Amino acid sequence: MTFLHANEMRGGYGNGADILHGCTLTVQKGEIAVIVGPNGAGKSTAMKAVFGMLNLREGHVHLDGEDITDLSPQERVHKGMGFVPQTHNIFPTMTVRENLEMGAFIRKDDFEPTIEQVYELFPAVYEKRHQNAGELSGGQRQQVAVGRALMTKPKLLMLDEPTAGVSPIVMDELFDRIIEVAKTGISILMVEQNARQALEIADKGYVLVQGANAYTDTGANLLADAEVRRTFLGG
Repeated sequence: MTFLHANEMRGGYGNGADILHGCTLTVQKGEIAVIVGPNGAGKSTAMKAVFGMLNLREGHVHLDGEDITDLSPQERVHKGMGFVPQTHNIFPTMTVRENLEMGAFIRKDDFEPTIEQVYELFPAVYEKRHQNAGELSGGQRQQVAVGRALMTKPKLLMLDEPTAGVSPIVMDELFDRIIEVAKTGISILMVEQNARQALEIADKGYVLVQGANAYTDTGANLLADAEVRRTFLGG
């Protein structure tokens, strides 16, 4: 069964015009799905729609077989969604360790083993655990943001432009860590501007244009598609 099924989503912000025009996204258990497309295509809006940050005028969102269309973002976190926004995704004046603890706000059990798992996944997070998060490099901050989202033990982790503003070396490292997360059975839905590199690690890729699905295929097939390469990947 499809783990995430966001079907025929149409909507926008407030009373404004529609940004999404029948967009459909599906993610299987432990799969990496990547949303790419030109600026203004509605990529981040589609992600926010899945997380409940804008009201859909049409369409439904199902998670693990349950209709969650009418649930708030916080309720969706309790259902197993984790979301890492592109900006303002850490508490800069708190230590790295405190940021992780804040991520465990819904937990009633002992979350120390999860912190250890985050440290194992991101050695730099462990090394900087006593420093204020605001003192870290851009790539290290992103690792803290992802680690904090993992503290809720999500079944679906959503990442909005996780490699924005980081160097190619740091981007490769982040993608390697995302692959490791998916191997644990967590589903990944990711918006990326670095389309070619993101599709290289994607089980499934979505190319959005003007809020609608233009191409949907495996990452490898999209990379091999001459029209996709010419139009969206720079040749």
